[in-house]
Amino acid sequence: MMAPNKTHFHPSTFILVGIPGLEADHIWISLPFCTVYVIALVGNSTILYIIKADQTLHEPMYIFLSMLAVNDVAFSCTTVPKTLAILWFHSGEITYVSCLSQIFFVHSLSVVESGILAAMAYDRYVAICYPLRYSSILTNVLIAKIGLTILIRAITLGIFFPILVQRFQYFESIVISHSYCDHMGVVKLACGDTRPNNAYGLFVTAFVGLFDLIAIICSYIMILKAVFKLGSKDARQKALGTCGAHICVILIAYIPAFFTYLAHRFGQKTIPHHVHIILANIYVLLPAMLNPFVYAANTKQIRDRVVRMFYHGKGYV
Repeated sequence: MMAPNKTHFHPSTFILVGIPGLEADHIWISLPFCTVYVIALVGNSTILYIIKADQTLHEPMYIFLSMLAVNDVAFSCTTVPKTLAILWFHSGEITYVSCLSQIFFVHSLSVVESGILAAMAYDRYVAICYPLRYSSILTNVLIAKIGLTILIRAITLGIFFPILVQRFQYFESIVISHSYCDHMGVVKLACGDTRPNNAYGLFVTAFVGLFDLIAIICSYIMILKAVFKLGSKDARQKALGTCGAHICVILIAYIPAFFTYLAHRFGQKTIPHHVHIILANIYVLLPAMLNPFVYAANTKQIRDRVVRMFYHGKGYV
């Protein structure tokens, strides 16, 4: 479906094209997208069920993991159902309000995920550097304050993306070359000065990405200092082993994010547009799918309960 070649005043709807240039292959592209989405939903729901059902897992580390699982489900549900509707049924029409809402949730949930990863790094720092005071430092009250701070920061930063889009009165087209409403994808269609949108996008990326990465790096520097002071090699390996899952999750989250960002900012002329769109979807789906497997593989308590649930069918005792 093509939009008329004219300027649109506050359009009531936009049209998402899915994966531009690969329309003939939409059905085949939808198969891995749908598979990964279902795995992500089942995996994160399983993690949440296990943590809720087992009282021994009601500890700070697993509370933060629950937050991450909830955010991964919300993040993928924000974009993937609409993407699949486009790939399966050519249902690309999305209302103006829904498009702005999708922009808000995509950016807000991305900020939430980064904040949770930083909080999990702090959790590992306290667990390894102050093991005897772990429970007294990371109380339920402090965890609630950390979670609320992460949420408030995400909402505060995310709300300005749709506000900045809403200030545009005219759009050159209503056809968005994307599978979901991306902030810059919509801004490219706008008639007017887009510099504030570009500047704000750079500011949020730099502020959130650098701030959280610095917090994570500082936490692990202090963790390494504490670990290498341990006299026993086994003790050092055990201490580092508790960080293994978190380090994997950080890499899974940040590598696609930064690769997508760099490709978007500096590879517009050299990287085909459909590759940008596929990368944007991988950024949403890959962490949500892999995070449960990483924690199930690297955390004995979760791994044992997953095995008991799926292979023995005995539930929890």
